[in-house]
Amino acid sequence: MIGRHTQFALRTLLLVLCLSAYGAHAEPYLAVQLGLKCGQCHVNPTGGGLRTTFGDIFAQTVLPAQHLDTGTPLDNWTGQVGNYLRAGGDLRFDASGTQAPHTPSTDQFALEQTRVYMEADVIPNRLLAYVDEQVAPGGALNREAYLMYWSATHDWYVKAGQMYLPFGLRLQDQTAFILSATGINMTTPDQGVEFGWEHGHWDAQLAVSNGTAGGAASSTGKQTSAQMAYVESVWRLGVAANYNAQSIGAKSAFGIFGGLRTGPISWLAQAEITDDQSIANRQGKQLATLLEANWLIARGNNLKITNEFLNPNREVPNGEQTRWSLVYELTPIQFVQIRTGFRWNDGIPQDNSEHQRLYFVELHGFF
Repeated sequence: MIGRHTQFALRTLLLVLCLSAYGAHAEPYLAVQLGLKCGQCHVNPTGGGLRTTFGDIFAQTVLPAQHLDTGTPLDNWTGQVGNYLRAGGDLRFDASGTQAPHTPSTDQFALEQTRVYMEADVIPNRLLAYVDEQVAPGGALNREAYLMYWSATHDWYVKAGQMYLPFGLRLQDQTAFILSATGINMTTPDQGVEFGWEHGHWDAQLAVSNGTAGGAASSTGKQTSAQMAYVESVWRLGVAANYNAQSIGAKSAFGIFGGLRTGPISWLAQAEITDDQSIANRQGKQLATLLEANWLIARGNNLKITNEFLNPNREVPNGEQTRWSLVYELTPIQFVQIRTGFRWNDGIPQDNSEHQRLYFVELHGFF
């Protein structure tokens, strides 16, 4: 734990960064800002993990507020190791402080995660093997490991192994209501098979997996996840569905998500309903929404404002929760991002945990 003097220093640093720091772009609003699909910058067509060569070069030459010259453009890092291998990684370290009514405040330094990625182009542009490994904290933990085959026309693919499931927006903040309500996020990959189709403005995925992401694994059925999106240069709209046939009661989720660019502001939105029948007395019916604005103030500067809503039990009135986030993001040079922000929750008066305040500064290194 950190003492009072360090807590004061942390809050001072937060204030300084909020007033004077440069900002950076984040996922997935960057795709909305540029009018691109997630697969343009990431090896995984649904986003997250290892960046493509395009994503690496863009993150070094366009994304940062200042590009430090390391030679000719051909000398920029692309993750290429030999003719058939590519590598990458992410490290996130943060300092945070948490407050809640009638509860002792806490503050700490934490290594949020260190992840390494490896792609082997077994047959270039047709067959690849991919691994996403979290090496800290808590020791090695595999996130994704799959084999993916692309068609000759590169408009459909099949992958098999352990993977993130397709369902709506793939946000950086894994505590967002729309991710916790469904249980489908980047901390709950599942093992199965995914079929993807990309044609013009259309983008669709269908996955059948064991069912470990949305709830307990089931021997009586599998988990099915599907989504489809239409992407234009300034807007996109998609729908998603998930059905997890748990032996203790099926869980289903349906959502609609989208993005819109209005000048320097990129908007993200998602709404979803879930029904977890493993929870007795129909108390597993939830509604979650997210609305987010990302303001590109200048090159390398992004201000993110997010409003979230959660009704954890649609059968019971007056149990709603809301959460607001104000985050300022910085990529001063290539490979480095600084994020500083404040989140505050509001919920039922008698639950102190639903009135939490979180302050944080995060250092993100990526390559």
